[in-house]
Amino acid sequence: MTDISVRDLVDTLAPVRATMASDPFCLSVGGYVLEIRCTSGALLAELLRYFQHVITAPSEPDMTVYALGPTEFPFDFKYKDWVREPGKTNRKDMICDLENGRLVHKVRTGVQFLQSPDWAIAFGPTDTNSNQVINFINTQILNHFQRNGWVACHAAAVKTADKGLAIAGLSGGGKSTTMLRLMEVAGTQYVTNDRLLVRGNQDGANALGVPKLPRINPGTIVTNTRLFGLIDEEREEELRNMEPDELWHLEEKYDLFIDDIYGPGRISHDARLTDFWVLNWSRDSRAPTNVSRVKLGDRSDLLSAIMKNPGPFYQTKAGPFWTDRSSVERNAYLAALEGIQVWEVTGHIDFDALFDAGTELLGQRG
Repeated sequence: MTDISVRDLVDTLAPVRATMASDPFCLSVGGYVLEIRCTSGALLAELLRYFQHVITAPSEPDMTVYALGPTEFPFDFKYKDWVREPGKTNRKDMICDLENGRLVHKVRTGVQFLQSPDWAIAFGPTDTNSNQVINFINTQILNHFQRNGWVACHAAAVKTADKGLAIAGLSGGGKSTTMLRLMEVAGTQYVTNDRLLVRGNQDGANALGVPKLPRINPGTIVTNTRLFGLIDEEREEELRNMEPDELWHLEEKYDLFIDDIYGPGRISHDARLTDFWVLNWSRDSRAPTNVSRVKLGDRSDLLSAIMKNPGPFYQTKAGPFWTDRSSVERNAYLAALEGIQVWEVTGHIDFDALFDAGTELLGQRG
């Protein structure tokens, strides 16, 4: 732990915080209210556009998030690498622990964050890295609900009036593509693309998505006719001419604004969760796509695909921050998901076949 305190850092940032570009705005998810303040008018405009569907009238916030620009400090931060999950090797985050607070430094962009019970501040090149500010805002939502008994699942989700379906799987396994295909089922609404909060109840489980719009890969775009035109024609043609294996592994992401593509009223972050698909299929399999019931308590491999490490920003209700050596409580996930039906998706990756299964589960084609 460094000798620098949260108060030292906040006092140093006070002159920058005093240069707010305009009035703040508030957003609300699950009754949790965040106030957002920016020094950059351009960044503020991006955030207003991004979070437009959860903006609420000004009110007393539960937390204020500040997005500041580059700042000079009279002291050095003693950062150390955050060890990533198995299978991920590139350096992503560095941390510097303070007394009852933590600094997180994004290695690739240089954006830094102060996380503490009373302060949530992003500083550095925030103006050119709006996606990291968006993630930081969503992190406050995740932290709040995890401290209050919810578990965070690595899953996309959609809902209808009677059903709530979450979709998990290994990274790149097709959960975003599946979720967007299911938006074609009549009466569906978008819940989330990558992070789903779940808490069990007597009737199954409550679910809450964070306001993070889908960041989709090229393969999702060129296989969904509704998404044609999302990128320029020249790039789209290049993607269509790629070999399937090359397209599948392409590292390229695009934001998808649900209201622009599917129309207004198609987002609802609150859901009653009834079913959970875990994608355990393969492009190399010759077996037909199959969706079968499983008992999650008997399948630790499927549970691992659902669980999500809270990460370096998470501070527990008792006070200590999450470390890269902390372990996720598997029993907490089993308890939260006990009242829902879990399904394993196996065989060959066939989005048409899975769409048919989703239509049967959720309702009729739109």
